[in-house]
Amino acid sequence: MSNKKFKLHFGKVSIILLFVCAALVAVDLILKHFEELQNWNFTVIPGFIWVEAGHRNDGAAFSFMAGNTALLITVAMILLAVMVVCFLFVPDKLVFLKVALTMIIAGAIGNLVDRFVFDGEVRDFVYVNMLFNAPCCNFADFFIVLGVIFAAADCLFFNDWALIPLTARAKAAQAAEKEQAASDACQTCIENSADDASEGCKNDDGSGGQDGDGD
Repeated sequence: MSNKKFKLHFGKVSIILLFVCAALVAVDLILKHFEELQNWNFTVIPGFIWVEAGHRNDGAAFSFMAGNTALLITVAMILLAVMVVCFLFVPDKLVFLKVALTMIIAGAIGNLVDRFVFDGEVRDFVYVNMLFNAPCCNFADFFIVLGVIFAAADCLFFNDWALIPLTARAKAAQAAEKEQAASDACQTCIENSADDASEGCKNDDGSGGQDGDGD
């Protein structure tokens, strides 16, 4: 059987994504600053996306779980730690998944900074019409939601561990994994058979010696 161990993966891709994460956090905080400073109020897509300055949210993404500030901060910090650990242990070859984790981490940091600075509240300014309501959000929320979607899609369809592999690389990686597992299983069977045969020979030799003594 293969004996795989988890190990840290922090190569060139991870270093680049570390700077990308910092840039995304900076973009989120800078936009939040200027929307309040300049009192932004304009329409991006009529009836779908518009910007209004001055909204504060004590809930999660898109105002979810509003009014549970302490719980949200605790959960956000735990999830952030989990995402960081995942980022460090995911191999650099799974670039798309690491990009998704980078977006989630950046969004979580951006909103956590707001919560610590503004008494548990987050600065929101982008309204999105979701048919039944129009929640107010920010770019950190967008990073988190897109990151989750990208990570789910990668794990389901694209990376080496995909549940439903669609890419040639994913299919080849899983085929190689199955071949390796079959090879390991055969090797284990051979070793077990050899051990059993050796044990049987020892028993036969012992029985023969006892018969010779009896004669």
